Amino acid sequence: MARVCFTLQVRPDMLDEYRRRHAAVWPDMLAALDAAGWHNYSLFLRPDGLLVGYLEADDFAAAQAAMQTAEVNARWQARMAPFFEGLEGAPDTGMTRLTEIFNIDEQLAAARGGQP
Repeated sequence: MARVCFTLQVRPDMLDEYRRRHAAVWPDMLAALDAAGWHNYSLFLRPDGLLVGYLEADDFAAAQAAMQTAEVNARWQARMAPFFEGLEGAPDTGMTRLTEIFNIDEQLAAARGGQP
């Protein structure tokens, strides 16, 4: 299972509306994300607009590709695009993916000789 973390920058003048829209995401968008394999998906927002997203997927490239074919995703991305600064393209393709450099479970398993 791949763990994916990414950042985007929300416009400071749109933070309240961004929060409001994510308080009740469209049910068909939630279903599309689930069907595409986006699991344990969370968004975290700093007061200055730094958005950090985290998700898990068996195959992130396949999960992204599946969302690109979902009509609801095209509508959601079009409505969300104005919220972001410095974005080229849709938010779901313009995110900056972060490199994982530490995972406690992996290091503990290695220290135990591969035993959980």
